[in-house]
Amino acid sequence: MDIELLLSNILNPAILFFFLGLFAVAVKSDLEIPQPISKFLSLYLLLAIGFKGGVELSHSGLSSNIFLTLFAATIMASIVPIYCFFILKKIVSVHNAAAISATYGSISAVTFITASAFLDGLGIAHSGYLVAAMALMESPAIIVGLLFHRMFNKEETQEDDFSWKKVIQEACFNGSVYLISGSLLIGFFTTESHVQGLHPFTHDLFKGVLAFFLLDMGLIAGKRLRALAETGMALIVFAIIIPILNAILGIAVSQFLNLPVGDAMLFTILCASASYIAVPAAMRLSIPEANPSIYVTMSLVITFPFNIIVGLPLYLAMIKYIAS
Repeated sequence: MDIELLLSNILNPAILFFFLGLFAVAVKSDLEIPQPISKFLSLYLLLAIGFKGGVELSHSGLSSNIFLTLFAATIMASIVPIYCFFILKKIVSVHNAAAISATYGSISAVTFITASAFLDGLGIAHSGYLVAAMALMESPAIIVGLLFHRMFNKEETQEDDFSWKKVIQEACFNGSVYLISGSLLIGFFTTESHVQGLHPFTHDLFKGVLAFFLLDMGLIAGKRLRALAETGMALIVFAIIIPILNAILGIAVSQFLNLPVGDAMLFTILCASASYIAVPAAMRLSIPEANPSIYVTMSLVITFPFNIIVGLPLYLAMIKYIAS
C-alpha cells in the first residue's frame, strides 16, 4: 500500500474532523451536535449523493454493463450475510449472528460518500450509477439475515409478533433507501438548467457538510468505545477481517466486470462497508432479542473508521495493482 496515499487520506480534513470528534470524547469535552442537526446532515448527504448519481446516470445512459453491475451488487449483498452468519453462529447467539450478518451484508452510505470524496480529491473519475447499487444493496442483506434467524432460532416464538410485510416495508422503504432512491430518480429526470440551479446546494456545500457529519460520527463512535469490551476479541477481529475479505471479493467481481478504477473502488467499498443506520432500525423491529450494542458498535466503532482511514487507500492500491 502507498504510505503517502495513506498519510494523505488521514490528513484529509473530513477524516481529521472524525478524529476531532473522537478526541473530544476522550478529553471529556462538552462538544455536542444536537440530534436534529445530526439527522439533517445525514439526510442532506443522502439527498445530494443520490441526486448527483441520478444526473450522472442520465448522462451515461443505461447499458447492459450497468445492469450487470447492479445485478452483481445485489448478489453480493445476498451472499455476504450467508457466510457471515455461519461464522458468527459459532461465536454468538443466533439472534446476534443474524443481526451482525445483516449488518455486514448491507452497506454504509456514509462510507460510500467518503469514498466518493476520496476519489474526487485524487482526480479519479467514477460513475454516478453506483448510487443505484448502493440503494439496491440495503435490503437483501436484511431479508437474508431475518430468513436465517427464522430457520435457526430454536426458541419458541409467537408467530403474531413477526410480520414479513413489516420486514419488507422496513427493508425496502426505510428512510435512507427511500431518500437516496427518490433523489436518484429526480436527478435522472432533471433538466440541465435545473441541475445547474441546484449546483451550489448539491456540490459546493457537500465537502463541508461531510466534514461536519464525520465530526458527529467521531463523537458517536467515541461514546461507544467502552462497548468494545463487551464485544469480545473474536468479534473485534471479525469486524476488521470480514471487510477486507468482502473487499477482495468486491475487487474480484469488479475486475470480472471490467470496471474502471474509480467504479471498481466504489463497488469494492460497498462490499466492504457495514450498515449502522438502516439495519439497526430493521433489527430493532424484527429481532429485538439481538443486542444493538454489539452490532452497532462493531460497524460504527471498528469497521467504519477502519474503512475510511485504512481501507480506502488499501483497496485502491489493490485495485491499481491488479489493473496494472
